[in-house]
Amino acid sequence: MNYYIVIPSHNEEAYISLTLQSLVTQTVLPSKIVVVNDNSTDTTAAIVLEFAKNYSFISLVYKTSDAIHLPGSKVIQAFQKGLGTLDDHYDFIVKVDADLIFPTNYFETIIQHFQSDSKIGMVGGFAYIEKNGEWILENLTDKDHIRGAFKAYRKETFKQIGGLKPAMGWDTVDELLCKFYNWKVVTDFSLKVKHLKPTGANYNKTARYKQGEAFYTLGYGFLITTIASAKLAMMKKKPLLFFDYIKGFRKAKSEKSPLLVTEEQAKFIRNYRWRKIKEKLF
Repeated sequence: MNYYIVIPSHNEEAYISLTLQSLVTQTVLPSKIVVVNDNSTDTTAAIVLEFAKNYSFISLVYKTSDAIHLPGSKVIQAFQKGLGTLDDHYDFIVKVDADLIFPTNYFETIIQHFQSDSKIGMVGGFAYIEKNGEWILENLTDKDHIRGAFKAYRKETFKQIGGLKPAMGWDTVDELLCKFYNWKVVTDFSLKVKHLKPTGANYNKTARYKQGEAFYTLGYGFLITTIASAKLAMMKKKPLLFFDYIKGFRKAKSEKSPLLVTEEQAKFIRNYRWRKIKEKLF
C-alpha cells in the first residue's frame, strides 16, 4: 500500500530531525513526506531541506499564518496546505506531528491492519511521554481513540468524511464521522510512539475555552458536554478547566457558532455518546 505523510511544523528544530529519522528508517517507507513550514522563525526549514537532499520522497512547502498557536485551526490549515501539493495516488494518508519518534515497524503494522479488513477506515497507535526516565502512556483519551498526532486514514474514508476540519475538535469529529459512515477505527497497543513535547504546551490563554466550543460544534448538547468536560479536566489533572470548558460551550451556544456536522450527524453523535456513557456506567 502506498501512503503519504503530511507534517505541519512551527518552530520544531528541537524535534523534527528525530521525527524524520524515525520515518526514513521505517520497514515500509512512505511514498511521500510533505513537511509544511508554518511561519517558523528557527532552523526547522533548514533541517528538513537537509533530509530532502538525501531522500527524494521528502519535500518542504511554506505557509505563513498567525504565530498564535490555537488548537485545531492552525495545524489543520497547515495540513491542508501540504495536502494540496499531493496527488491522489495513495492508499492511505497520515497526519503526523513534528515531535514524535515512531517504532520502525509502525507503518508496516498499520498496513497490515488496513489489509486485514476493507472496512477499517482509521488506524493508530498510542502516545508515550518521558517521565522520570521512563516512557509512560500519555493518558489523555479513551483507549479506542486515535491521537491527532498520528492519524492514518484510508483514502476512501478520508474523502467520505470530508477531510479534516480546521477547528478545535477535528480529531474527534473525524472518528465520529467514520462511525456515522460505518467505518471501523482501530487502535493498536503494540505501537508505542514517543511524544517528545507535552500536548498543548504552546497553547496560549485564549485557547482555554476552545474545548467547550468544540463540544458545542460537535453537537454534543449541554449534558454530554458537562460529562465530557468533567472527565477531560480530571484526566488532565486540572479540575478548574471544567469551568473554562463550560464557559466555552455557553459562549459558542450564545453566538450560535456553526456546527462541524449536519443535524443528522449531530443526532447520531449524541446517541453514540450516550451509548458509550451507559456502557461505562453499567
